[in-house]
Amino acid sequence: MELTKNIFFNTDKLVANSTVKISYSGKLFQENAEEVFIHYGFGKEWNNVADVAMEKTELGFQAEINLDDSDSFNFCFNDGKDNWDNNDNQNYSFAIEELPTALVLQENLDLDPKPGLRRAYIWSKKIRLAVYKIITYLPKLISGNYKRKIHNEEE
Repeated sequence: MELTKNIFFNTDKLVANSTVKISYSGKLFQENAEEVFIHYGFGKEWNNVADVAMEKTELGFQAEINLDDSDSFNFCFNDGKDNWDNNDNQNYSFAIEELPTALVLQENLDLDPKPGLRRAYIWSKKIRLAVYKIITYLPKLISGNYKRKIHNEEE
């Protein structure tokens, strides 16, 4: 997904405690910088600040970043020669979402079916089969169109 000014993530949304690949093809790449570093931190206070060298590709620079459980991911780029792309001194900042807990399995799930449920299911299958046979074969018996297969014991 393209976010802004030639910055792309490999995911639709940033999720806490996950890894994201960020691609950058902005000003520093367009000016043919030999190397680019991403300078990043988390939250309003820029906690856990780090600098990571990005890998140069034909399409720009890329790096994988491990997101923490903060509410925002803040970053800017530099080429190691005091040239910065920091969104006109605003830095780049994107919200980090919580992992949806509805998709997480609970440890104490009782996956064993109740004994009565299995028995009821078997009986419902038997009743359905009986009803199917009655509906299918009773009209044939009444009309006389039903021919019973006779097995020859001589074979």
